[in-house]
Amino acid sequence: MTDRRGTRVLRGIALIVAALLLPACAGLPTSGDVTVGLVLGESPQDVDFLPVASGPIAGAGPEEIVEGFLEAGITTSENWATAREFLAPALQRAWRPAAGVSIDVGTETRVLTSSVPADAVEEAESAEVQVRLDLVASVDESGAYAEALGPSPVKFSLERTDDGEWRITQAPDGIVIDQPRFSNVFEGYPLQYFDGEWSRLVPDVRWFPRRQSPATTVTQALIDGSPSAWLDPAVQTAFPADVQLAQDAVLITDQVAEVALTRPAIGLDQLTLSRMRTQLQATLKAAGVSVSQVRFSVDGRTLDAGVVELVDAPPDVGTLVLQNGSFGRIVGDEVTAIPGITQGIVAIDQPIVSIDVATDDSQAAVQLADNHVYLVSEGSVDELDARQGLIEPSMDPYGYTWTVPAGAPTAVHARGSDVVEHPVANAWPTASAISDLRVSADGARVAAVVTVGQQRWVVVAAVVRDPAGIPVELGDVKQVTQLSAPAIGLAWLGSERLGILIDPQSPQVLTQMVGGPGTAEAAPEDAVSIAGARTVGGLRVVGVGGQLFAHAGSAWREIAAGISVLATRAGE
Repeated sequence: MTDRRGTRVLRGIALIVAALLLPACAGLPTSGDVTVGLVLGESPQDVDFLPVASGPIAGAGPEEIVEGFLEAGITTSENWATAREFLAPALQRAWRPAAGVSIDVGTETRVLTSSVPADAVEEAESAEVQVRLDLVASVDESGAYAEALGPSPVKFSLERTDDGEWRITQAPDGIVIDQPRFSNVFEGYPLQYFDGEWSRLVPDVRWFPRRQSPATTVTQALIDGSPSAWLDPAVQTAFPADVQLAQDAVLITDQVAEVALTRPAIGLDQLTLSRMRTQLQATLKAAGVSVSQVRFSVDGRTLDAGVVELVDAPPDVGTLVLQNGSFGRIVGDEVTAIPGITQGIVAIDQPIVSIDVATDDSQAAVQLADNHVYLVSEGSVDELDARQGLIEPSMDPYGYTWTVPAGAPTAVHARGSDVVEHPVANAWPTASAISDLRVSADGARVAAVVTVGQQRWVVVAAVVRDPAGIPVELGDVKQVTQLSAPAIGLAWLGSERLGILIDPQSPQVLTQMVGGPGTAEAAPEDAVSIAGARTVGGLRVVGVGGQLFAHAGSAWREIAAGISVLATRAGE
């Protein structure tokens, strides 16, 4: 037996301009017919530079062949043609690289073990090679990303071919890519689905091979696919199951996406077609495709499709603070009051620990030092929840305030302006504690930091509502990322990312994609609270001494002092 780390120098790595249009197919799209090139200025995306691996080296042994095969996962062109060169002819035809992606820590952590000793390779005709991968995540056939921590063994069978070279005869479907290069090879695209009321769009991030134009990829994934299982209870698609793409290409001409559909689309009503167009246009724009409209056709005949009206995003009111007895939006050294709620908040004569303002500024959920939660609106202050040990409340875009005790994560309640209690079923059933909870701006998702066993996890779940918009239960929990230290705060950064403030001893801010990887950076010293925004650049942090910090690139800049409460806004 031989056991060694896969640390040999990568062979033949180079950078080339990727001018490939990889049309979609089931799973991870990689091949298709040649299509018309883009006119200058039609797409805002820069041409990708993709890493390229080399094929097998003559005389390579079993372990070198397996190493080369794994390395070739970074080269997606021609349906992973380079990787197929390491396979025996029969396996070249059967292997399915688009079945998924295993993402490991790095090539230097891969441990290969061969059944044939090094001094017996020349005489051997067959071999088994096992590779131990140190996994961090995976991507399934639909493009859905999930964290997957820990070692994972992968087995390969090899045989010597008639020309004396070793080739792989058995290998698992899918590819392996190391974490540092994953984002160079794959791109996250937020597919858009409607919420339960057809009034808002909710992102569902999927990962596909990078390409110059993702139009075909995301269109195929949206029309022929379905929402992720965890999100499905809260969203819906406008595309009927019997309507599919009629061509394996979506052409962009003068910023118009030409989408040919199968014949069942002819019988669709105007509202359905308009929802389909709205959903696809939003998906293409979120994917970075420069489009002004989508045009549907069947057998060359254009379908009459309008667009539907969506709930407008609330205006950006900036940073909300309680400073020196004043509450409102801070600009420079001045705090501007919010009509209807500022007066009620500043009139409270007990210490305030958190304030969450509704999207329309009509009310705010206020938590006092005794952890009790009150609803402040014009002319009234009503107690919402007096349970012991409540964490900071979160308002949703429907006007409901979510509350839950830290030691009873399943006991989530939602209350509207009528102060009627609505228990939310199936909330974090395996958790023993919860420290943070935030409902997204679309109201279809809720994020939390929970303790399961001895582990701290950032998790999300779909929000299921009744016809009146009342949250009644959560869908299955999706684990987003595991935390190495206690969380101090949680916030939404736009619609696809979370900001998590962790570790009171050495504060850090994690910027974590829901359905993708995350990054970490140092937070201001003694940071104690965080407020989200629509962009990462809008992130705000307050230190224990009341200093307000703004996120400025890779640094933090103090912009105000004397802040007693950094308020949040529903959905952020």
